[in-house]
Amino acid sequence: MAAARSSEASGPLRRVGRTMGHALHTPFTGTAKGIRKATHAHGAGESGLGKLIELHAVNGAGDVMITVALASTVFFSVPTDEARGRVALYLAVTMAPFILLAPVIGPLLDRLPHGRRAAMAGAMFARAVLALTMSGAVATGGLELYPAALGVLVSSKAYGVVRSAVVPRLLPPRFSLVKANSRVTLAGLLATGVAAPIGAGLQSIGSAWPLYGACTIFIGGTVLAFTLPHKVDSAKGERKARLVVPHGQERPPADPRPGGSTRKDGTKSGHRNADASRKKGREKPPGLRSVGPSVLHGLQANASHRALSGFLIFFLAFLLREHPLAGQSAAVSLGIVGVAAGVGNACGTAVGSWLRARGPEVIIATVLGLALGVAVLAAVFFSTVMVAALGATAGFTQALSKLSLDAMIQRDVPEEVRTSAFARSETVLQMAWVVGGAIGIALPLNGVLGMSVAAGILALGAAASVRGLLGAARRGSPHPRVA
Repeated sequence: MAAARSSEASGPLRRVGRTMGHALHTPFTGTAKGIRKATHAHGAGESGLGKLIELHAVNGAGDVMITVALASTVFFSVPTDEARGRVALYLAVTMAPFILLAPVIGPLLDRLPHGRRAAMAGAMFARAVLALTMSGAVATGGLELYPAALGVLVSSKAYGVVRSAVVPRLLPPRFSLVKANSRVTLAGLLATGVAAPIGAGLQSIGSAWPLYGACTIFIGGTVLAFTLPHKVDSAKGERKARLVVPHGQERPPADPRPGGSTRKDGTKSGHRNADASRKKGREKPPGLRSVGPSVLHGLQANASHRALSGFLIFFLAFLLREHPLAGQSAAVSLGIVGVAAGVGNACGTAVGSWLRARGPEVIIATVLGLALGVAVLAAVFFSTVMVAALGATAGFTQALSKLSLDAMIQRDVPEEVRTSAFARSETVLQMAWVVGGAIGIALPLNGVLGMSVAAGILALGAAASVRGLLGAARRGSPHPRVA
């Protein structure tokens, strides 16, 4: 009887427990299901693009955790003059070697076409280990922090190069590359926005806690990278690509007939070409002969946007700390510009997806002119509003210009060299960011001077690319392949 009464009493308790557990569990499972539904929509789940979107969100969350920890140690925790010296040291120890390593990343990854999932997992795991390593040095800011930070930087950029090369292999049917990259980029931005305040909260507990969080996130990313489809590692039909074909190396294709074509002097062109090749000892590597000037001019324009991004990050960080915006503290001033840049980047990504890469040459030339115009206004009418406007415009134009460049690579670059082209172009853009950051740290803290230099960076990019872009737009693409 006692056992029966105990069973009857425990029944309601179990029901209450299940109800409470369901109530606590539902928000998390509901959120996870909503995220999965969004990332896997329109065929992205079947093609594997959804998993890449989730992986990139993990990447963005982990990177921002490390950024919060480093910024608090290298920048915020010391006086401005000392912080400038520390950031200069950071640039010297991490960015300078990266300039030497960046040209190697693309060719090195070209040699690993069958190991892209392993490469992304390796980049994640390396950052997990390095975050744990930095957790012991972040409180003191010792020199041992900087080699680890260099490793994090190189691993992050290597992941970015591989990710750009992977996207074309995961496109769903009737899905343009610009739309796919918009989804991937937007996921990273949203994850960054969510993880940044979490990292700040962990920082309030202790300087090492954001790095513990980053380590945990990157371990999860390591596992997630191996869940990507096996076709990510396929290299069928691919060749290496060069972004520049040296003058005089363009050669017409050899006549496919066994004897070659007969010239007026009676010689056989096929035999003549074969003899020339034997004399040179080896076949020249293939270049992007069929691409045309659009991609190269688009890359020049994007390099100026990326250099501007690096410049503004470092220059405004010190300028606003020493001279905050009117009526605001240094932290609030940096927050205003940072939020403006983030919102602009998200808007540029959304607009790029909506435009579906219509007329990418015209889009790149237009947004470059827009950014240049705002930079000139910021230099002439330097104020709180203009600095925030330049930050938002830089974020918007950089996102839209990069998406348009991706669309041109998809349209103009043959499939057999497209993956290599993505890897090489991403490396060039990362190097441009490094150069812009170095200019920002070296420049005197004068607002008008800084905005003038920003305008000069964009003017240099416009002079190198706009005329060629508009000319290519008038001629049209020789290989229209946009999905």
